[in-house]
Amino acid sequence: MPRSNTFGTMSAPDGSTLSLANFVLLGRPRTIARPVREGDIGDVDRRSMATKPALIAAVQEIVDELETVFEGVAKNAKNHIHADEIVLTIGYSRTVEAFLKAAAHDKKFTVIVAETAPSYTGQQLASSLSQHGISTFLVPDSAIFAMMSRVTKLILGAHAVLADGGLVAQAGALAAAAAARAHATSVIVCAAQYKFAPLWSWSVEGAGATDYGDPGLVMGYDEGELVGSVEVVNPKYDYVKPEFVDVIVTNYGDHPPSYVYKLVKEMYEEDEILE
Repeated sequence: MPRSNTFGTMSAPDGSTLSLANFVLLGRPRTIARPVREGDIGDVDRRSMATKPALIAAVQEIVDELETVFEGVAKNAKNHIHADEIVLTIGYSRTVEAFLKAAAHDKKFTVIVAETAPSYTGQQLASSLSQHGISTFLVPDSAIFAMMSRVTKLILGAHAVLADGGLVAQAGALAAAAAARAHATSVIVCAAQYKFAPLWSWSVEGAGATDYGDPGLVMGYDEGELVGSVEVVNPKYDYVKPEFVDVIVTNYGDHPPSYVYKLVKEMYEEDEILE
């Protein structure tokens, strides 16, 4: 099966382009009400065997892609982080970690990491960067706005990049992006292209977050009467609007948020894009 030029798409036997999602759907079993005839089982087996090599090749292509995405994104770091800059990031992201370490190969700069309570994943990133020889400071989330006046760039990871260029990112990303916008600080998003989703922002914007964690991490039962008087939520993700983002760095290059829709259209069929 020919390899695709764009992640998530492949060539069909007739020369047309299929997204991976539709390719899998075309091969999935379907329930058909008809009498069973002699030889039917053999026909099904032959069709399955014919599909198997193509499916294995498609899966292997995805595996190869996933194994190299961090290096693919990190190779662009030298174009975005310059000597003596002060950059800020939040929580822990393997993509952001690889990006910052790649930039530190020939430059000296400082990283401020917000710890991202109540998960405190920022502590893991700060420790890793410090061990790599990068000047790193760990700060509480409440210090983000105060520190932003000294920051030259905000670097965020993404759980997903939506079709309008907005992000579903770790909780705290929206507050950091809003602070960056108030101080005219550039916002760089590091995300592999497989995270681009055929989904428009309005479907998650109303909720403000797509998932919630254990509220006990925010306020435990040891708080006594206060627990019964308030509703506590612990959002895992924020939705960050595209106007808060300057550039999205992927393993296929750098793109402005306004260009994401074109990339999504190349990766997915029209009927897969949820508006």
